[in-house]
Amino acid sequence: MAAVLRVERRRSWSYVTELPRHSVSVTGVVFGHDRRVLAIRRSDDDRWVPPGGVLELDETPEEGVVREVYEETGLYVKPEVLVGVYKNMRLHVVSLAFRCHVVAGQQHTTTPEARQVEWFSIDDAQRLMPEARAIRVMDALRDDGPFVRVHDGSDLL
Repeated sequence: MAAVLRVERRRSWSYVTELPRHSVSVTGVVFGHDRRVLAIRRSDDDRWVPPGGVLELDETPEEGVVREVYEETGLYVKPEVLVGVYKNMRLHVVSLAFRCHVVAGQQHTTTPEARQVEWFSIDDAQRLMPEARAIRVMDALRDDGPFVRVHDGSDLL
């Protein structure tokens, strides 16, 4: 082990530019007091999904999920726990999903990315969301995570 560490210390940082690149995003699985889940209807593909988006370089995952949920819904949330890590194999996006609850705000869309904001029952969310997004809601209902899952953008692999 010591020999491996010595080799790594001498290695040039230029190898970092050769590593594959992934985009990192965050998802807020937001539950209301009545166990309904918050969803947005995306403007680009008209699908219902939990709010979320790309993590900025200068923010923590928790800060990112608070910002993204606010931008898309007008609601401020408090992240409670990391639900899971979800990799889109087609687009090379790694998403960190957090179970959240609302702490303030007025529900409305604040970005062109979201056409509509609604609260759904768990059953309706499962029916209306693509499998790769609905599983985040189902995982957030459990306490035995975080989960690691892969998908192609719509379906689990």
